[in-house]
Amino acid sequence: MLLAILALAAVLYSWNLSGSSLNSFYSAAVLSGTESWKAWFFGSLDAGNFLTVDKPPLALMVMGLSCRLFGYGTWQMMAPMTVAALATIWILHSCVKRVFGHAAAAVAALVLALTPITVAINRDNNPDTLLVFLMVSGAALALRATRNGRLLPLLGSAACFGLAFNTKMLQGYIALPAVFVVYLYAARPAWAKRIVHLLAAGVVLAVSSFWWAAAVSLVPASERPYIGGSTDGTAWNLIMGYNGLGRILGGEGNGGGGGGGGGGFSGTAGLGRMFNEILGGQISWLLPFAGIALVGGLVLCGRAPRTDPARAALALWGGWTVLHYLTFALAEGTMHPYYTTALAPGIAALCGGGGVLLLRAFRRDRRWLWVLPLGLGVTAVWAAVLLRRASGWNTWLWPSVLVVMALALAGLFVFRSGGSGLRLRLLAASVTAAVVAAMAGPAAYAWSVPSGSGGGGMGGTNPTAGPSTGSGFGGPGGDGGGRGFPGGGTPPGGQNGQGGPDGQSGQTGQGSQSGQVPQGAGGMPQGSTSGTRQPGGMAGGMGGGASSELIAYLKKHQDGAKWLLAVSSSQSAAQLIVSSGEPVISMWGWSGSDKAMTLARLKELVKKGELHYIQLGGGMGGGPGGGSTVSSEVTAWVQKHGTAVKESDYSKGTNTELSSGADSGSSAQSNQSNQSNQSTIYRLDASDVS
Repeated sequence: MLLAILALAAVLYSWNLSGSSLNSFYSAAVLSGTESWKAWFFGSLDAGNFLTVDKPPLALMVMGLSCRLFGYGTWQMMAPMTVAALATIWILHSCVKRVFGHAAAAVAALVLALTPITVAINRDNNPDTLLVFLMVSGAALALRATRNGRLLPLLGSAACFGLAFNTKMLQGYIALPAVFVVYLYAARPAWAKRIVHLLAAGVVLAVSSFWWAAAVSLVPASERPYIGGSTDGTAWNLIMGYNGLGRILGGEGNGGGGGGGGGGFSGTAGLGRMFNEILGGQISWLLPFAGIALVGGLVLCGRAPRTDPARAALALWGGWTVLHYLTFALAEGTMHPYYTTALAPGIAALCGGGGVLLLRAFRRDRRWLWVLPLGLGVTAVWAAVLLRRASGWNTWLWPSVLVVMALALAGLFVFRSGGSGLRLRLLAASVTAAVVAAMAGPAAYAWSVPSGSGGGGMGGTNPTAGPSTGSGFGGPGGDGGGRGFPGGGTPPGGQNGQGGPDGQSGQTGQGSQSGQVPQGAGGMPQGSTSGTRQPGGMAGGMGGGASSELIAYLKKHQDGAKWLLAVSSSQSAAQLIVSSGEPVISMWGWSGSDKAMTLARLKELVKKGELHYIQLGGGMGGGPGGGSTVSSEVTAWVQKHGTAVKESDYSKGTNTELSSGADSGSSAQSNQSNQSNQSTIYRLDASDVS
């Protein structure tokens, strides 16, 4: 059964993968890591090491090593993530089987494999796939240490959670309280020894968590890239601010309040958030059953010994689920739907382990006769609610779920006391029918992602599954998800251009021999000069790309500069890096609040001949960022001393929508009247620095 589930998951996670939109923000960082070991270590967005991404680099390191070995492309980048996703299923299956048996393990593996948001994120190059793998590994090792009382598995668990921290910082710690409490209460050794073991695990956790931040701190600020997402260029500020309390409380570049800012991706913050129209179809299908199974299972284990493995497992996975639920539901900062993939292992383990305990109680104890049917009935009704939210999408499915579940429940009652022979087989068939009914909705949502039948939200930036049902910022699902949103862009595989990772020509929409091009890549990093986008200059929208003509012009006149261009935002820089294969500076980071570029720094780069071209304007894709005096000073100085590049210098055609907005060759108070969707490229040389 496990092999069949793994095969199903492999299809879901890799089918038509080359046609999926990856996050160009991370694609650019992976490419930069293949060109510079320094960029690989720091997680730099550009190979020139001006600015890092706003996450620790472990996931980028893994993908970068794969691309160094096999070439840069979609398959090469995603291969280790797919392996990690499949390994997560295998580890959870093994963990549940040790305590609850094969049937429970199969259910847990199936639930995890078919969770819609998990399918969506496992087809993307965001770090969450690796994050979940490391956290599940840590939880499984902690349960092993609880059962056998040995120190080594506990230390391995701490190391895994520390590596999870270096994948997505404090999100990797959400389940840790449950792990420590379960070990402290249920492990076999005496109290004093348990405390000593936990202290040793704490040391391992600290070392495995903070080695990268400590190493970064040892490098002088002048010799390292600015740490993206921080306010002072340090990793410690990123840990405590943007990737720490800022996610929970808002602010620190995360917006504020669940109804707006970053929180708007997933709707208003509150206890019911997981069930709203945005997140409900992504993660909530089996949440009610998991809650019933958790409570029921703990009650059934009530009189068991302190070291009872079933209760310890239920407590750990229940704590995992509750802690993640509360964190995601109440977070006032940035809350993308795909974060909820971290809920899936806990839900899956509770459905498998707790569900088997309820089935046994249903058969043996009349006092528990209605608990399992209640959980299954609630699951079917909630599935019907979620499916009816998707107006006009597979309208036959929700009535089918209700009918099949009703027949399954009838079979459970009729064949409840079956001990052998036909009645036992019919009881098993009824249980199987109940599982099929419960999983039909999630499976339909999950299949929509690789099949392209109504799946996908905002491409690689905010991947979701199933049809459009919500109205969060950008909205999940459907075609209105905003392919041009930051980090979005054209699909991979050269659909807006041709070529492969090592410069070989490939068919449109298909990769070269060495693999597909990640999202936003039209031309190849080590081959042709540029990707093919819309004619004209810099795209002024939220994606911020550039035409092949402009990229060719910038390369021709690069004059030995380290960076091809400087733009305001990381989303613009990322697409340009992938399209051109050249380092591009993001002056103010992803959210526009990074203070990476100062006027003094800009003058230094220009004076050294390391940078000649700067883009100003273009709204979110390329407008002045930072929201501060620093960005205003930079903008004013560039407009005063720079020479605006005419569109006619690089473009053979005309395009008023994406015009550079430059009609004269010099500084430019006249350019201040440009519309928000226009941008201007300026040339600066050492002679312009006073």
